[in-house]
Amino acid sequence: MKKLFLAIAVCCITASTTVNAQSNFLRFGIKGGANLGKLDGKGYKDGFNLGYHLGGFAQVNLTKGFGVQGELIFSSSTVKTTSDFSDVYDPENLNDPSNDNKKVKLNYLSIPLLANISLGSPRVKLQVGPQFSALVSNKNVFKGADDAFHGGDVSGVAGLWLQLPIINISARYIIGFTDVKNVSDVTDKGNWKNQSIQLGVGVTL
Repeated sequence: MKKLFLAIAVCCITASTTVNAQSNFLRFGIKGGANLGKLDGKGYKDGFNLGYHLGGFAQVNLTKGFGVQGELIFSSSTVKTTSDFSDVYDPENLNDPSNDNKKVKLNYLSIPLLANISLGSPRVKLQVGPQFSALVSNKNVFKGADDAFHGGDVSGVAGLWLQLPIINISARYIIGFTDVKNVSDVTDKGNWKNQSIQLGVGVTL
């Protein structure tokens, strides 16, 4: 997964450098905002928790109503284990209750590759596409946390982008397709899948 992530990053950078930066069809920017995330699966509390995201993007407008957008985003989210988490994840078979009711902070570096589709106005766009993410760190708050998560995640993204002069506003929903738990160390075979809502504000150059 990490090799795939690096390959996509190289392709995005290479594609960007081949386009004339002064062209009206190419725009760059930065963005950031709230990241409401949760881990959907047994052993984790339901409900979104507040985090943040920040990063940059490049837009290529292929036609008047259609374009593509690539981003490089760092996102941080916090999830919470349930009171019976030790029954689900117990790598040493200790059934250790100290693993229950803990906060887990997950930090991802993500590359969304999105289609921009104008909705009757060039300023309002529907955004859909895949997102490839690499786990760059997780706060070790329960025993075995370092081995509990896989390093990569593949997700689907859908949302809206409002392009005002200079300022942009975005809202999107991200649903994970990948089971991010380490299967060999988990006693229960249920999936752990990331979900998040991102609300962002940025500057378009």
